[in-house]
Amino acid sequence: MQVVDTFPRPVRVVENVWIPLSDGCQLAARVWLPQDAESRPVPGILESIPYRKRDYTRLRDEPIHHYIAGHGYAALRVDVRGSGDSDGLMADEYQHREQDDALEVIAWIAAQPWCDGNVGMTGISWGGFSSLQVAARRPAALKAIIALCSSDDRYADDAHYMGGCLINENLTWGAVLLCSNALPPDPEIVGDRWQAMWRDRLESAVLFPELWLQHPVRDEYWKHGSVCEDYGAIQCAVYAIGGWADAYRNAVPRLLEGLPAPRKGLIGPWCHAFPHDSLPGPSIGFLQEAVRWWDYWLKGVDTGIMDEPQYRVWMQEWASPSGDPTERPGRWVAETQWPTSRIGQRRLFLNSGRLAPAPESPATRLGLSSPQSTGANAGEWCAFGSKRDLPSDQREDDARSLLFDSEPLAERTEILGAPIVELELSVDRPVALVAVRLNDVAPDGSSLRVTYGVLNLTHRDGHERPLALEPGHRYRVVVQLNDVAHAFPQGHVVRVAVSTCYWPVVWPSPEPVTLTLFTGTGHLDLPVRPARTGDEKLPSFGPPEQAPVPESRAVTPNRGRRSCEHDPTTGEIVSIAFRDGGEDGAAALSHVPDIDLDFGHAFRRTHRIRDDDPLSAKCELVQRSVSRRTGWLAQVDCRTELTADADQFRVRATLSASHDGEQIFSREWDQRVPRRLV
Repeated sequence: MQVVDTFPRPVRVVENVWIPLSDGCQLAARVWLPQDAESRPVPGILESIPYRKRDYTRLRDEPIHHYIAGHGYAALRVDVRGSGDSDGLMADEYQHREQDDALEVIAWIAAQPWCDGNVGMTGISWGGFSSLQVAARRPAALKAIIALCSSDDRYADDAHYMGGCLINENLTWGAVLLCSNALPPDPEIVGDRWQAMWRDRLESAVLFPELWLQHPVRDEYWKHGSVCEDYGAIQCAVYAIGGWADAYRNAVPRLLEGLPAPRKGLIGPWCHAFPHDSLPGPSIGFLQEAVRWWDYWLKGVDTGIMDEPQYRVWMQEWASPSGDPTERPGRWVAETQWPTSRIGQRRLFLNSGRLAPAPESPATRLGLSSPQSTGANAGEWCAFGSKRDLPSDQREDDARSLLFDSEPLAERTEILGAPIVELELSVDRPVALVAVRLNDVAPDGSSLRVTYGVLNLTHRDGHERPLALEPGHRYRVVVQLNDVAHAFPQGHVVRVAVSTCYWPVVWPSPEPVTLTLFTGTGHLDLPVRPARTGDEKLPSFGPPEQAPVPESRAVTPNRGRRSCEHDPTTGEIVSIAFRDGGEDGAAALSHVPDIDLDFGHAFRRTHRIRDDDPLSAKCELVQRSVSRRTGWLAQVDCRTELTADADQFRVRATLSASHDGEQIFSREWDQRVPRRLV
């Protein structure tokens, strides 16, 4: 990473600015401005998220927003209502009220003497969602957005449900949001009212996982904020960016296909992180690319960015699943527009243990009931950069699945898009799921997961009105796998692996399921990409750059580990991930001198299941968050747990808060939610 400390426009930083709203609330913003912006007004760039600008994102925000401001922009990092130092309360993610607030903030930015009236919006994850949602509201001053690692579809492609299956991230993410949102504002920013604000937040705390469990189908709750409901509502320019190791990659090609507005798409090998500072690499000069985008759309400078191909991706080469994930081999390729007629579908039929160009006759029946821990080598639903976030060698999970292998490839085969698997099957239970993986198998037998998909079979005809299965009835179902770019080497084998479980990525069906798959009719459609002569002439991205990171130092150890073990006493397969400060779940604290604050977080997540019993599934997350400076200490402890019987989910949680070592708040939840064909 190249650190840049001299910019075309010297920058001043305003630690906190209050942005007034029409209902009397004020939102807290940190602002980076060119020093001469009052006399030479500039466009504004807004990032609006709930992740505490004062402390938890401070070390991330400074090198990004300072860099953008140094190139002639006013960069604003706003805490959304009810988070960080802002007024109000947060009752859920992506509320209509949050969008209304953003409209007022954009109008406020455009009216400031240091702004020339043009505004852009950006963000990663929540900030990307928000940018798309606000763009669909068409504020007059908003001319362009950059949305990273986000989604256009809150039901089918977010941290809650996938293919109608409940993702365990629903509990993890909901618990993290519960804990972080329970922290107080900083007294140095809000003054003496900090205690009253903190009390209001604690007393209004929402058990987010339980709220989201109440909506297991694609209802109006999820349609709100899903811009795929009306792509035409977005009229400003959109740059959609993602990573193949991230959970939010599918939205990029969908946005390119659906949006009528000017648009570009970029997907690298990256995880859920900014492209200039992400693993797997290679990283790119993302901030230079962002400046090119903003210069074109907000300043009218012809940077050439819109003359380049619409869709650019990292074509991934084979990489050993047990190797170092620091760099993913590959090369940049591009398509002039997306979708493109250049991509052809290669159909391979699922015969008895084989993938073949023609169906076998007569068809046969293959039976399977996967052990409940099948999926233990899946890695995280959303990778953040650790090696253990990524899927490991798939051979163990393959052994618990129905396998269909091609002949060793006679030539290199590149794919770009979403592979589709169609299955003809029956099951012996009214509720069942199927997980399908596409693997690249090397001559030594190592099995690399290329992509995957899951489907709750009661959602076979759509996500709005699921229907119970008739045991023994034959169904044809389609499983669309996640988008991917991958090059299968000559001599490798293409493998489709089918299982009835995918733990701990998704919650299991309420009963053990035996699936019967009928061969000779089901098939895999591979989106095969032919060579494109223009790929070798693509302009290169610059090296990663950013402004200096603020000074900080570790106050406590920062240790972390992941493990997956079999407990012989209980028969459970236990997966544990933790990060803490080294003693009894103590928070891993960092000190930031410029605000004289220690802050940090600890978590311990445990997944448990027995191979013979889906009702033994249990997820638990224990967290602690701390903020302190001399004479002031605030601590939040949170524990959440999800279990289920055949009919109901059960969510239990505790939330407590202490000030200077004295508990000031405690609350418990014990909620039950009907399963409703999940």
